[in-house]
Amino acid sequence: MAERTYRQFRDVEEEYFRNHPEEIGAYLDEIFDEYAEDHNSAALLASLRIIAKVKGITNIAEETGLTRQGVQHALSSKGNPRFDNVNSIMNALGYRLVPEKIDSNSQRV
Repeated sequence: MAERTYRQFRDVEEEYFRNHPEEIGAYLDEIFDEYAEDHNSAALLASLRIIAKVKGITNIAEETGLTRQGVQHALSSKGNPRFDNVNSIMNALGYRLVPEKIDSNSQRV
């Protein structure tokens, strides 16, 4: 019996967004909403890394003035990216970071 090869979930996600780029905006909204709730920066960065791969790490590096390695490090789970790097990467993806008022009725105490 042949050994079965499984793809990692991030590879499946990346393929999905390559085939459905119109879904990226909703995905970004979702991952930032999740981050606002759980403060899991590693999960946020991993998700941003998937979208960066879809858009092209080299393109993002050129647009941000970072190196390819700089973009990859900023979006790594071990990275601790500077705010200006995340902002530049978001801009290169075609988005901007904007404040959103927290609904006081749903705020945790």
